[in-house]
Amino acid sequence: MEVQFIDAAKRIKTVEADIDNETLLQFYAYYKQATVGDVNTPQPGMFDLKGKAKWNAWSGVKGLSKEEAMKKYVEVTAKYLNK
Repeated sequence: MEVQFIDAAKRIKTVEADIDNETLLQFYAYYKQATVGDVNTPQPGMFDLKGKAKWNAWSGVKGLSKEEAMKKYVEVTAKYLNK
């Protein structure tokens, strides 16, 4: 699964500018969960809207295993690239 995950991450970077915010947050959350694990930073302040959205997305997948997060990332990438 790790090879597929790395390939998906490389592929999605080529189209990153065209991705809507909701999908970008999904990619971010699954990527961080797969590479770092559960959210390990304090929640950003209320004026940091972008940081807070990213933190909330990552926190929303808390408890997901590395393998499952990689699988979800690959699935979202395939779904996005095949739309």
